Amino acid sequence: MNLPNRRFGRTNLQIPVLSLGGMRFQKSWQQLDLSKISFKEQKKVENILNLADKYGLSHVETAKDYGTSEVQLGMCFKNIKKIPRIIQTKIPPNRDPKIFEKDVIRSFEKLQVKKIDLLAIHGMNLPEHLDQAVRDGGCVEVLRKLQKANLIGSIGFSTHGELSLIEKAISTNLFDYVNLHWYYINQSNSKVIELAHKYDLGVFIISPTDKGGHLHTPSTKMLELCRPLHPIVFNDLFCLRNKNVHTISVGIAKESDFDLHLSAVSLISESEKYIPKIINRLREESIKSLGLEWYQCWNKNLPSWKNTPGGINIPVLLWLSNLIDCLDMEGFARSRYQLLGNGSHWFQGNNANSLDVNVSEGQLLNVLEGHINPTKVLKKLRILKDKFGQTTIQRLSNN
Repeated sequence: MNLPNRRFGRTNLQIPVLSLGGMRFQKSWQQLDLSKISFKEQKKVENILNLADKYGLSHVETAKDYGTSEVQLGMCFKNIKKIPRIIQTKIPPNRDPKIFEKDVIRSFEKLQVKKIDLLAIHGMNLPEHLDQAVRDGGCVEVLRKLQKANLIGSIGFSTHGELSLIEKAISTNLFDYVNLHWYYINQSNSKVIELAHKYDLGVFIISPTDKGGHLHTPSTKMLELCRPLHPIVFNDLFCLRNKNVHTISVGIAKESDFDLHLSAVSLISESEKYIPKIINRLREESIKSLGLEWYQCWNKNLPSWKNTPGGINIPVLLWLSNLIDCLDMEGFARSRYQLLGNGSHWFQGNNANSLDVNVSEGQLLNVLEGHINPTKVLKKLRILKDKFGQTTIQRLSNN
């Protein structure tokens, strides 16, 4: 199958609209020796790579911190019929550029390739990460040196950071592409996608299926509202109808995971027949479930988590509450809620567990004085705490 390709910004690479994400098919999140990986486990990755080639997914992306992903890919590259045309990995920034450079070289050794086409600074989520990357002698300069030696192609960054940080990173004009989150249920990065287009950066959407609402296990309501499309197909088309988006990640754990994404690509030329109608249906359901005033104003005049007692991330918590009320996304909301306070810089701020314990109602009412309905905010926070506040989970992935 020949997937459509798009020019990946100023990298000038022709990149397929679907990219093979290397996070879900690895054996372990731990850094294991190859001796710990069975023939069957390694053969599964080979099969996925061969299918990706058959379907036209000629771009594979992985990361240093994706457990055994890099080392398994490296072994596969020795055995499969055709190595992917575009290879990407991601390395976290480091205050010590020598450690960063060692990490990059180690990824070369694991992947067993002579050149890495796309090298991203992974998880540029905080101002100090950006500083570590762009300051004199920092991570970008290390990559420029490797670029001059023709060991790497284009330089990018991946981010879960706030809008202002992503804008700063793009505006340095030091990067060729960006990996970020953007999909139907979370369009907060729309502005930076436009800025990336202005600077001619390639735009890679990460984890649209999982972080786009656990669409691999959609709610009955989401299935109904997206008909005649599956929610994965709807979300893929939603992303790809934006011409400033060049590719979206497809996380494959088993061979059949390709199917719905390929179905979406087959419908790209017909997306306007389906997507506006489904968006309108989803919007109508949101207004019906939330009420017009809340739908229009819930996110106005909210304090940032940095300025909220207990670091409670009220904007994210209300977003999760709305997703439950509108789309029955309780499983997704549970996982996101429990990562607040446990996800390090990847998922910033805290959940509502400290409400009525270390943080009083009065303290929150003070920071919510400009909101349309502070009492309703508190009610929603308490409902989330009652539903999800008993257990915590640890973050596994960096997407």
